[in-house]
Amino acid sequence: MADPTTQTCPICSVKIMVGSPGGDRVLFSSGPAGTRTKLWARVCQFNQKSGCINQQAKGDAIADDDYYKSEVPTGDA
Repeated sequence: MADPTTQTCPICSVKIMVGSPGGDRVLFSSGPAGTRTKLWARVCQFNQKSGCINQQAKGDAIADDDYYKSEVPTGDA
């Protein structure tokens, strides 16, 4: 099995370890590592600039714990 490689997003500078056991791991600037879906919920969906390397998470189901606690949707519109 190949070793994971690290990619850095030119838009937000986050590092993603591609090919990690259990799936790609996102290395946030603070706090524990997360998933591409967590990165999408917290950053990419708001940024939406060309060149973002996290576009494949766009259609994934986002869990409540993927958001920052203050951003969890409540269903009140």
